[in-house]
Parts: sequence; C-alpha cells; structure tokens
Amino acid sequence: MKKTSKRLLLSGFALSLLIFLSGCVRQVNGKPTGTVWNLLGKPMSNLITYFAQNLGLGYGWGLVIVIVLVRLLILPLGLHQSRSAAYQAAKREHLAPIFEPINKKLKEATTQEEKMAAQTELMQANRDNGISMLGGMGCLPLLIQFPFFSAMYWAARYTPGILKSNFLWFNLGNRDIPIVAIIAILYLIQAWLGAQQMPEEQRKQAGMTMYMTPIIMVIFGFSQPSAVVIYWFVGGIFSIIQQLIANYIFKPRLRKQVEEEFKKNPPKAPKVSKSAPKDVTPKGPSKPTPAITSKKKNRNAGKQNRKKN
Repeated sequence: MKKTSKRLLLSGFALSLLIFLSGCVRQVNGKPTGTVWNLLGKPMSNLITYFAQNLGLGYGWGLVIVIVLVRLLILPLGLHQSRSAAYQAAKREHLAPIFEPINKKLKEATTQEEKMAAQTELMQANRDNGISMLGGMGCLPLLIQFPFFSAMYWAARYTPGILKSNFLWFNLGNRDIPIVAIIAILYLIQAWLGAQQMPEEQRKQAGMTMYMTPIIMVIFGFSQPSAVVIYWFVGGIFSIIQQLIANYIFKPRLRKQVEEEFKKNPPKAPKVSKSAPKDVTPKGPSKPTPAITSKKKNRNAGKQNRKKN
C-alpha cells in the first residue's frame, strides 16, 4: 500500500510538472506568450534560429546547442541539490546503527500506538542529528530552475520552422521511437546511479518508485514531437553527469566531512520513554452486580436495627 502511494505521488508530481511547463506560458492565436516566454523562451527561440539560419547549423544542432547552454547555466543549482542530497545520504549512512533499530520497530509495530511511538522516535532522531526529511532537496533551487525548463520546452516546441526540419535520422516534428527508447535508457541509468547513493534500507523501501521517471518519460515521449524529446535527451545526459559527480566526487568527500563532524559532536540517540504505551483497546462491559449490592445493604441495615433494639 505504501509503495503504491509513493508511485502515485511521484506520478502526480511528474504530471504536475508537465502541467506547470505547459501552464506558465499560454498561447494566443497559435503563438506562445506570457512573462516566462518573453523573458526566457523568446530569447532561446531567437538563439536557436540564429544557430540554425545565420550560422547554417540547422535547427537540430541549433536546438542542441541552446539546450546545452541553458543546462550549463543552471548546472550550479543542480550540483548544489546533488551535493545536499549526497550530504544527507552520507549522514544517514553514518547513523545507520541508530536508525536501523527504529526502522525495525516501525516495521514490527502491530498497534497504532506502537507505530506512533516508532514514528515519533524516528522524527526525534532525524531532528537531533540534523537529517532532512526531504533528503536535502531544497525547494528554492527547483523553483529557480522551473522557468528555464518551461521556457526551453516551449522554445523546442514552437520555434518557427523547427518542426519542419530534419535532424540525424528523424524529423523534429514527428514522433520517433528510437530516440524515445534512448531517453528511457538514459533516465534508467540516472535512476540506477541515484539508487547507489541511497542507504540499503532506503533503497529497498523505494523499490520500483525510483524507476517511474523513465516510464513517464516514455509515455510523454510518444505524445510529443521529437524536438521536445531532444530537449529531454540532452537533459538526461546532464542528469547522468550530475549524478556521477554526486556519487564519485561529492560523496567520498562528504563521508569524511560527516565523520569529522560526528567526532566533534557524537550522534544523539533519541530518548525513548520507558513506560509502556497505554492500551486503548476497548474492553467489554463489566458484569453489573446490583442484586448482590442491594442484598448486602439490606443485611447491614437489618443488623443495625437489631443492635438498636
């Protein structure tokens, strides 16, 4: 049930992202318009046209060059996110002896009270040791990158002349199955590399959820012209490069940094209350004894009357 919820959540996020990319730019008389288009999309479109016509490179290579330039521009933000995620992963790996017993309690909990106690303990351990529940993925870098993604999407989709041009073996205005298959492979590689950064326990919990992005990319790839798929193709290559930097440059350095940090400030185990959780299971009503009580009262009253007499 939890895995299904995670998959639905990820699918919803991807769908929301596509809606965002489509919604922040609107069309008037078949032409894109809006703040994001005017500030970012239109200059990108003009640059594609410049490379394609003025330099004679064609729309395919013009599109690739502009996508590379945009991705290089926002690469520092992506690397910042990757570094933050790698830092959190290094912390979790170092704190595995603290988190493993808590996760075991959470799995083996049989009552709601036991689950709540384990969740409280887990949250306390995260808080005490500076672990982010979001894995270090800050919202601000993502929000800054979204307008660039949106503008590039629309520039690839609506630059005049781009959908009538050929590039390599395919037409940029038509759907091409081989290029869709290539982006699926690229995002599978990126997902696998991302999984290597997770602790073993977290990797098991993620399951197939981390491979949802390639599936979603294939679905979208079949509904979009190849010009847009080229945008995702270049993006996939950058994602792999970014993940390789995180796995093999950031993470080894951050492991040493985390070890030094916890040497100075040893990890804190959560304080667990020794008192057992209250049993709130409803119990059956106790058997009433009104007859016995009344008999006892009558006997006592009789004895008192005899003494008075």
